[in-house]
Amino acid sequence: MIPPRKIFGTDGVRGTANVPPVTAETALKLGRAAAHVFKTLNAQARDRGKHKIVIGKDTRLSGYMLENAISSGILSMGVDVLFIGPLPTPGVAYITRSLRADAGIVITASHNPYTDNGIKFFRADGYKLDDQIESRIENLVFSGQIENVRPAPGEIGKAIRIDDALGRYIEFAKAGFPKQLTLENLRIVVDCANGAAYKSTPCVLRELGAEVILLGNQPDGTNINEQCGSMFPENLCREVIAHNAHLGIAHDGDADRVLLCDENGRLADGDDIMAVAALDMLAGGTLAAKTLVATVMSNAGLDAAVKKGGGSVIRAAVGDKNVIDEMLKGGFNFGGEQSGHLIFRDYATTGDGLVSALQILRIMRQKNAPLSRLAQCWSRFPQLVTNVKVREKIPFENLDGVLKLVASAENELTAAGGRVLLRYSGTEPKARLLLEGNDRAVLEKWSKQICAAIQNQIGA
Repeated sequence: MIPPRKIFGTDGVRGTANVPPVTAETALKLGRAAAHVFKTLNAQARDRGKHKIVIGKDTRLSGYMLENAISSGILSMGVDVLFIGPLPTPGVAYITRSLRADAGIVITASHNPYTDNGIKFFRADGYKLDDQIESRIENLVFSGQIENVRPAPGEIGKAIRIDDALGRYIEFAKAGFPKQLTLENLRIVVDCANGAAYKSTPCVLRELGAEVILLGNQPDGTNINEQCGSMFPENLCREVIAHNAHLGIAHDGDADRVLLCDENGRLADGDDIMAVAALDMLAGGTLAAKTLVATVMSNAGLDAAVKKGGGSVIRAAVGDKNVIDEMLKGGFNFGGEQSGHLIFRDYATTGDGLVSALQILRIMRQKNAPLSRLAQCWSRFPQLVTNVKVREKIPFENLDGVLKLVASAENELTAAGGRVLLRYSGTEPKARLLLEGNDRAVLEKWSKQICAAIQNQIGA
């Protein structure tokens, strides 16, 4: 099987482990190409010594294979490697900055099953790579030019294991929580998805004084995201009720996202979290330009609540990278996705599930209010999101009658303030249909018709 001419998707490289492009061979080439690009971006290493790249990972079995392959490629180009082991994606971004590394790499497939894996890159400042840099790396991989660049034997890089990376990240996460506050007398259920946060999140919450009840904290390499974590939040909600807890926290495999559960067992998604946090920041005068950055998937009720609170919402394309790009462009400090990627840019450079949870806990403490009461600050408009598994991603305009159905749905829904959004997932073989309006029966009618047309033609 010949790998595609494009490796990077919407969030790094991702696919089935040991199947192109997620193979040891491609990882080796990526390591060589990335090391060369990061060396040429800055002729002088950030710490004035040898260039170095941080490598972290989640808990997948295939992480060992990819970690060794990509590090071999990096070392062969005369760049040192700093291994930090299993750590949340935002932790890798932070450690990259903390250690003055030239770049960071995290080996993860986020919320996907253990059979998948992927590779994400961070710049020296902890932000995700620009498209132009990704293109340079891809071109080196496919053109074969990188084969002509080989440092002398004495210039090969060294691999070093950083033993205190977890402790550094824990202190970083705690720094965003006010020192005068604690989590004493709070009982919190945490589902770590058998992923990268299985040590960090429980440790931070306990150090701040909370009683912690753990789920999904025994990774074995094959159970990441398996019937647990933010992909299966019903487990969390059930345990919150069973333990009479004050809050539930669920991560995905690499812990760059979070979903919450209030004390009544009700799930709170990214829109709920954005509403609570944005309105708190507006009231405190800390929301930059009084603007929240959300995506086209967020509920229209979020716009209404923020507007009522004196702010505004800017919509970005789906993907936390697009949200961050919009935030950087406009100088905004808070944004996120309905899926639970939240970027508090005053504290982190990427989505951080732990930092986000701590911000909600801060508000709960400062207002002496449970999440259920805080979440009453906004009303969700009726919305229906449907996923259709597909065997190939043919442009919708090439599918018989699909866009005609979408246009008809838009005519009916937009007349009442609703909307329609049809797109392919950037990370999974799925078509996603979002319908929003004031009549759920109408949403269900159009969902069935549009999804059936897609299913009949390219359904998996």
